Amino acid sequence: MNDAHLHMIFNHFPIIGSIFGFGILLAGIILKNKSVQHTAFVLLIITAILGLVAMRTGEGAEDIAEDLGIAHNLIHEHEEIAEKLAILLYLTGAVSLLALITSIRNHGKAKVFAFVTLVLALGSSVLSKPVGTSGGEIRHTEIRENVTVSGEENHHNNDDAVEHKNETEQ
Repeated sequence: MNDAHLHMIFNHFPIIGSIFGFGILLAGIILKNKSVQHTAFVLLIITAILGLVAMRTGEGAEDIAEDLGIAHNLIHEHEEIAEKLAILLYLTGAVSLLALITSIRNHGKAKVFAFVTLVLALGSSVLSKPVGTSGGEIRHTEIRENVTVSGEENHHNNDDAVEHKNETEQ
């Protein structure tokens, strides 16, 4: 197994973990259920750790992708936004750890840390979308904007493309 393979395995967890962690934490706060909140905190901590693994395998994956002839600009765009997400994930994981500890100890700041974690998890969830999309565009040309089935640039909207196709068929 090479770094590209490992990167493709681990890069999904930070995205999914952020979204689920946010949702579970939101539910725990609304329901005022500490067990549910603790579950979210642990999930967000694990998400940060797996984000680190995804980042560590990214450089090797980049080298392999470039050797396959993948455009450097696609990889660079993904790398830049992924670095921002990684920082946010690490911060979310650290605050989640503080929130977990303060909640277990019934500290007065536990609610503050829970809400800060919620906001950070929301930010991670929102930022994970462009990271996942830019990563997918590296090898999945079908999800790139302005690309038709033949791989050519398409500068028309979908209605124009369908109208043009119908005209050429007649």
